[in-house]
Amino acid sequence: MASEIPFSPAIISDQIKHGYVSVTSGVQCVNGQYNCVRCGNQNSALFYTFPCKICNQDCTYCRACIMMGRVSECAKLYGWIGPDLKFAVPDKVMSWDGTLTSGQQTASDCVVEAVKRKGELLVWAVCGAGKTEVLFAGIEAGLLAGKRICMATPRTDVVLELSPRLKRAFPAIEVSALYGGSEDRSKASPLTVSTTHQLFRFSEAFDVVIIDEVDAFPYSIDDSLHYAVNKSKKPSATTIYLTATPSKQMQRSYRSGKLQAVTIPARYHHKPIPVPEMKWSGNWQKQYLQKKIPPVIASWVSERLQQKIPLLLFFPSIQVMDVIPLFQTLSPKLETVHSQHPERKERVQALRNGEVPGLLTTTILERGVTIERLDVAVIGAEHEVFSESALVQIAGRVGRSFTYPTGTITFFHYGKSKAMVEAICHIQMMNKEAWKRGLLDG
Repeated sequence: MASEIPFSPAIISDQIKHGYVSVTSGVQCVNGQYNCVRCGNQNSALFYTFPCKICNQDCTYCRACIMMGRVSECAKLYGWIGPDLKFAVPDKVMSWDGTLTSGQQTASDCVVEAVKRKGELLVWAVCGAGKTEVLFAGIEAGLLAGKRICMATPRTDVVLELSPRLKRAFPAIEVSALYGGSEDRSKASPLTVSTTHQLFRFSEAFDVVIIDEVDAFPYSIDDSLHYAVNKSKKPSATTIYLTATPSKQMQRSYRSGKLQAVTIPARYHHKPIPVPEMKWSGNWQKQYLQKKIPPVIASWVSERLQQKIPLLLFFPSIQVMDVIPLFQTLSPKLETVHSQHPERKERVQALRNGEVPGLLTTTILERGVTIERLDVAVIGAEHEVFSESALVQIAGRVGRSFTYPTGTITFFHYGKSKAMVEAICHIQMMNKEAWKRGLLDG
């Protein structure tokens, strides 16, 4: 949109005249069917017609991508159609000199080959395997070949975590970080780290797109984000998917040979992933309503408080976590964390620093949290919110550090669910493959 372009209308008009910039209506109507050019929305319920002060007539806008700024029939979308952007990339573009495990090295070689040959690659790596480092050689190969690369993720906090790591690994080039409110939105860089939402702004821009946490919300359920990713890629682009928990569809595509994949079934410290234990807790919801903690759960928490082992207790919803006063009878320092909590990062850091003994949380902490010597429990693990993917990710919080590669993960339940059984089988399968490939220590 014009408001997002750092050039004057005169310059834009001149570039259109010379055939370097295209212009199109943001929302188009063909045979009564509206279509949003930016996000691909065609759902009539997600368009709204209003008296527009810009075009002075009734005008329809898209509500599906309103969070990116309003795009309507009279709004113009501009795109670069001139020569490909060229970036100055030095011969020595990467400064990272770490060492990969044999499992990581195998995956790294596959990433490099995928970048060179184009196409799709799934990197299926267990939680804590070191996926980011596996990408470095492939990113280096792409940059040296003059390719423009984007690493996309569904979550802003992951962008904020990844961008400094990539800047340290590739200090000789500019790395842009794109998310809501980012100051880098008008920059064109050879390497971009972006939320998947920000890819609505691109069209055939990238030679390589790496999607981290491809199974994570909201990307996993939002077709418009898939549209954004596909629109941002050049027709000949390489696409690399990263995840510890690929969808059933992705797993089927991999096993049928339709999707090339490489697995990293072991963590960098060569120890197996702790396998969850299932424990029956009775009707935990009824007991909480009676102002009681199920005895088996109270015992689990008390044992770790006595041994000063940091703990995370996962609950199905924010409402269920109203039980925090009950748990504070075991320790007044226990705290809560959820998506609406303004100090969730500070409280996670307090747990990491040993200032609080444990946190009651929702699935907001199922990813991206590494705390040494941590034990984890899921309360009401049979609840539908705890999918196989969520439970595998939650289990992946345990035993992540080299110093403390073990720990316990417990599923407290009032009846086993299919997701619980599948999550345990998933972890056992990856451990078995790691043993088979010699990636684990005896």
